[in-house]
Formats: sequence, structure tokens, C-alpha cells
Amino acid sequence: MAALTEGTAKKVLEKLERLSADLEKASLAEYVEMLRRPRRMLVVNLIAGMARGLGMAIGFTFLGALVVYLLTRGFIANLPVIGDFIAELVWIVQQNLGLPRGPQ
Repeated sequence: MAALTEGTAKKVLEKLERLSADLEKASLAEYVEMLRRPRRMLVVNLIAGMARGLGMAIGFTFLGALVVYLLTRGFIANLPVIGDFIAELVWIVQQNLGLPRGPQ
């Protein structure tokens, strides 16, 4: 084997320091620690999944409410087939809620 010269040793040391800094930036130690404790990983993933699910539910609720609001405000009321269908759908919902039917 060839002996390491001082210049080669410095280059290897610089690369090792850069590799160490990159691994520290990547939070590899925290990832390995999480793999060592699978129960903690399950809890973290469960909480993250519940937060994602709650966010999607709230987002779909707002989006659905916006669509219903626009449809009831006459956004599509001028289209003959869809307008009649939406009017009947709104009438069924109002009837189930006990609301008056409104102007015809």
C-alpha cells in the first residue's frame, strides 16, 4: 500500500468533515434513533396521518360548502337540465331540514 502524503491526508480529512456536516444536516442520527424505537415511529406517523386526514376533511368541507353555495346562488341555474336537477336537490335538502321551499 502506498503511504499517505500530507496533501492526501488533508484532502481525506476535508472530505470526511464535509461528509460529517452533510450527515448532520440530514438528521441521520435522529432517523436512526427513530428506527431503534419503532413505537415512537408509530406514534409520530399516527399523529401525522391524523393531522393530514383532519386537514383533508376540513378542506373538502369548505370546498363542498363553496360548491353548494355557488349552486344555490344561481351559478348554474340558467342551464336547463342541470338547473332543474339542482333545484330539485336543493328542495329535497330543504324539505329534510324543515325549511320553507322558497319562491318558485
